[in-house]
Amino acid sequence: MTTTARDKLIVALDVDTKAKAMALVDALGDVAGRFKIGSQLFTAAGPDIVRDVIKKGAKIFLDLKFHDIPATVAAAGVEATRLGVSIFNIHASGGGEMMRRTAEAVSECAEREGLSRPKVIGVTVLTSSDAVELDEVGISRSLADQAGLLTRLAIDNGMDGVVASPQEISLVRSISGASDFIIVTPGVRPAGSNKHDQKRVMTPAEAIARGADYLVVGRPILSASDSVSATEKIIREISDGMKAASGVEQ
Repeated sequence: MTTTARDKLIVALDVDTKAKAMALVDALGDVAGRFKIGSQLFTAAGPDIVRDVIKKGAKIFLDLKFHDIPATVAAAGVEATRLGVSIFNIHASGGGEMMRRTAEAVSECAEREGLSRPKVIGVTVLTSSDAVELDEVGISRSLADQAGLLTRLAIDNGMDGVVASPQEISLVRSISGASDFIIVTPGVRPAGSNKHDQKRVMTPAEAIARGADYLVVGRPILSASDSVSATEKIIREISDGMKAASGVEQ
């Protein structure tokens, strides 16, 4: 599991061109060693952006949230493995067979082709969602109950972890009971930051203290006048959270 504050930060490359993404990697590569590539950048720049960032020595969280029939998602997982990403995600709401077959396909590919096996994690409930939106799609359970149900499904079907909002970190950790089951948490905002479209947010220190393994942070860094200073500030907050989690006085 990750041991340093720097390791726990994933900077979201939520930009629209390869040039902007690579400029951020060049600026922040010595500060944050992990980056997220999501749907916008991947669609704009294609899989080569993943390869190019990895060539810079960074680790990639491929945030494409695969959700399709099991065979299709399993095949996509194989290609993500071949790309060399460290983590990628699929929607846990796609069901047990989809998750299980993807996990199996990824393990088989990595062993057969001598590749590093990425962590495959399930998305529980998006941080932009609230009870009203769950009701709109026919889900009557509370946010916490839905996140708990999908976490259990992910555990039972071979996922290495989940994506969960800050509010569900403690719940997920209590359900998993395993220190190697990773929790990736978006919806993290430094104190005083704009929430934008995130409805369930928390500061970096709070999220880490509750048990998150990785924090995904985008706009507070991308919109800062000094992205390096903003990143360093978040890493200091993460360090504070790590101290709180271990019971060390700050």
